[in-house]
Amino acid sequence: MPRFDERPAQPLIDSAYWLETQDAPLLHHDLLLADIAHITHVAERDLMPPEAARALLRALLALDRDAAFVYEPGHGDAFTNRETWLRVHAPSAAGYLATGRARREATTVAFRLRVRRDLLALMRALADVQQALLELAAQHVDSVMPDYTYLQQAQPTTFAHYLLTFIYPLRRDFVRLRDAFTLVNQSPAGIGATNGSRLPIQRERLALLLGFDAVITHTRDAMWQVDVPLQVTGAAAALMLDLDKLAEDLQIFNSTEFGFVELADAYARASIIMPQKKNPYPLNFVRGAAASLLGRLTESFAIAQTPSAQIDNRIFAHGAVPRALELAARSTALMAGVCSTLLVRPEAMARWVEAGFTQATDLAETLAQECAIDQRTAHLIVGSLVRDLLQQQRTARDITPELIAASAHVSAGRVLQLSAAKLAAAIDPIAIVATRTGLGGAAPERVREMLAECRADLTAQRAWVQQTASRLAKAETQLMEKAQAA
Repeated sequence: MPRFDERPAQPLIDSAYWLETQDAPLLHHDLLLADIAHITHVAERDLMPPEAARALLRALLALDRDAAFVYEPGHGDAFTNRETWLRVHAPSAAGYLATGRARREATTVAFRLRVRRDLLALMRALADVQQALLELAAQHVDSVMPDYTYLQQAQPTTFAHYLLTFIYPLRRDFVRLRDAFTLVNQSPAGIGATNGSRLPIQRERLALLLGFDAVITHTRDAMWQVDVPLQVTGAAAALMLDLDKLAEDLQIFNSTEFGFVELADAYARASIIMPQKKNPYPLNFVRGAAASLLGRLTESFAIAQTPSAQIDNRIFAHGAVPRALELAARSTALMAGVCSTLLVRPEAMARWVEAGFTQATDLAETLAQECAIDQRTAHLIVGSLVRDLLQQQRTARDITPELIAASAHVSAGRVLQLSAAKLAAAIDPIAIVATRTGLGGAAPERVREMLAECRADLTAQRAWVQQTASRLAKAETQLMEKAQAA
């Protein structure tokens, strides 16, 4: 460059330029779109000779097809690598590539084009895992299981109600990803450098050519904003944390000690040394991916710590964010496969309900209502009874009105009489679940209502993704057709 008397030092090439060219292939197609849109519009505004525009567009299309092209650290960043190639293949026109824009504008635009595509891929995978969970839940509306808090038996529920625990957060994850997409799909193109361009570039036209929904108004903000990686990676990390919870639960339920579920052979891995093992490796992978996304979110915050008008540290995001989104999408698709093929064992769940004391809450509430005592006294009586039965290795099915009366006399000094019919209803897990008819409860009719609501929302999610993807594909097709017609 004329301003400099020396070429870049080798340590600079081997560090910063190396990093940029390592990540540049992730943005390669999107750099093509950014360049084509810019040259197309510059030509529309008569800012370059028509023959130079045609030559440059043809050369850019050839660059996209050139399998031998590689980004070389010795040529600098992604923009200067492309410019170097164009000087050889379109020497009379290559200089127009930089008309009215800084090098970072090209990569900033390309980064957004790449990320919006990755977000749509992640949202498709998110829809698939919701679909798998909804179909699985529909099969187990009446499959009673013990619910757990602190991994201790809590109350009777159903497997369907349990699965809805994860479906609702996944719905919110879609909203977060959609909001991130809305932020990403705003155009920084045509800003010049910081304060705009003296050239008659129409930023709205560039946004239209690239399929952006809006233009980032303030030119300096458009070039230097750092919050996009935060919101995008944060939304992906939140999704992975929700899947992590499900994966950890399924890993526990898949154990021999529980036996509630079993992963399909295609979604498990054998131990090399222990012949009996069927390892739920995909669940471990998803949990590891969730941890990785948390690390990348922290990286995004660190990258954002910068003075204004200093974009160079964001080169780390150009690779980190697309890779984070790809990992999240692949992990989410893996979880969809696990759930769609999962073998559920309702009989094992029912055995554990029978073996425990998940009915204790309902029994205490029944005593309070039927015997005119306060809730804390009822809690004391039932807690004492459960302790005694556990010591005798007995279960809730062994509870009788006489045992309740004895526990009330010893633990609370009360004389209580509960009928056998009331007792039977209070300790029947199926009857207990049926009483949960309030909004969001585990009663089958309420669960079916929630499943229907979630199916409708999933249909709307898929429609939004399809319509958005179609709109972007149409814009890209039209842009490429303009270039090919040059």
